[in-house]
Amino acid sequence: MKIVKTSEKVFGRVMKKLDSRMSYGPTGVEDIVSDIIAAVKKRGDTALLSYTKKLDRASYSTRTIKVSKAEISGARKKCDPKVARAIKISAERIKKFHEKQKDKSWSYRADGALLGQMIRPLPSVGLYVPGGLAAYPSSVLMNAIPARIAGVDRIVMTTPTPNGEINPHVLLAADVAGVDEIYKIGGAQAVAALAYGTKTIKPVDKIVGPGNAYVAEAKRQVYGKVDIDMIAGPSEILVLADDTADPAFIAADLLSQAEHDENAYPILVTTSPALAEKVKKELTAQIKKLGRTEILKKCLSKNCYAFIVKSIEEGLNVSNRFAPEHMEIITKGANSLAEKITNAGAIFVGPWTPEAIGDYAAGPNHVLPTGGTSRFFSPLGVYDFMKRTSLISFSKKGLMALAGPVIDFATEEGLTAHANAVKVRLEKGKK
Repeated sequence: MKIVKTSEKVFGRVMKKLDSRMSYGPTGVEDIVSDIIAAVKKRGDTALLSYTKKLDRASYSTRTIKVSKAEISGARKKCDPKVARAIKISAERIKKFHEKQKDKSWSYRADGALLGQMIRPLPSVGLYVPGGLAAYPSSVLMNAIPARIAGVDRIVMTTPTPNGEINPHVLLAADVAGVDEIYKIGGAQAVAALAYGTKTIKPVDKIVGPGNAYVAEAKRQVYGKVDIDMIAGPSEILVLADDTADPAFIAADLLSQAEHDENAYPILVTTSPALAEKVKKELTAQIKKLGRTEILKKCLSKNCYAFIVKSIEEGLNVSNRFAPEHMEIITKGANSLAEKITNAGAIFVGPWTPEAIGDYAAGPNHVLPTGGTSRFFSPLGVYDFMKRTSLISFSKKGLMALAGPVIDFATEEGLTAHANAVKVRLEKGKK
């Protein structure tokens, strides 16, 4: 962990680097992904099965590529009872939280007009779930449950099965969350199938869920044909702390995000130089007891910083500029400080609220904006699976009253046909 004071010149250079952490440039996979999407569009299931055999080393037919009810039942039997219980508890809490996000259609009458908004669920949604080592049942719950609460009629899940193996806990989570169809495919080819459809897999209206660089690029390329949730970057956490904070807690929370990816961003912002030094020592001590050691070491050496600020107020400014995915406040008066955070995907308040609890069982969604996009993006929620349609109905009297301003506006913009559409009604209405 690099310790930097905000008064040092290097601080400006570091923040400039962090500000651009979500900048997109050539990734080297654009052409490969484009070819895969084109192949699936042209050859459908044939291309899908071919890529699955080549990339996942798994051979399926159009009949076996879909997970059967028997396979789901078998997966339940393979699950660790403790994990199965955790999935059930988390699902209940996620459902309870997200049910409060439901919205309703509304309308009102004014000046001879009925105006409103019709809110409806998306007809179908595709959920991409990583497979292999990065198989996360929690992500299944976080993506599928809000869609089900929104009223989505058809929820489709795709997940790669390296060497034909699938994580039983992922299947259990999908069953608990109410997923309708599950297919044993991954990568850009899965995204293409969800977007354009094949004979076996009907297309969907929106694709959500995390994935590797190929999946992210595929989502970017199919956007417009379908909606997507967001392009997710590496995980990140910013902890704002003062001298009352426990260095062991902070180190543990920084490491919890560092283990995701060597490109993750574990950041400490503190008024206490002494605390920063203690956290640095704790990182060294705790890392010896954990898995994914190489990932942790690379992440800490590359992207882990402790910024020493002159005041909590300055710390808040640094945090709002960074706009973290996860933000922890471990200070005196932490609750009052939360109100001053304007940019964050999720705020975890107090020493007994580790970010990890939000990843699993707290209730709020763990699909959060990264790379500073919390300045304008929100956590995934029920609202992401609904669409809004404006409702407009004018009576004859209502149109007559508003005709003049509309005609004047359209004429000013040079749109005479727009003005005429009102004029013809105005003339007939006067007869």
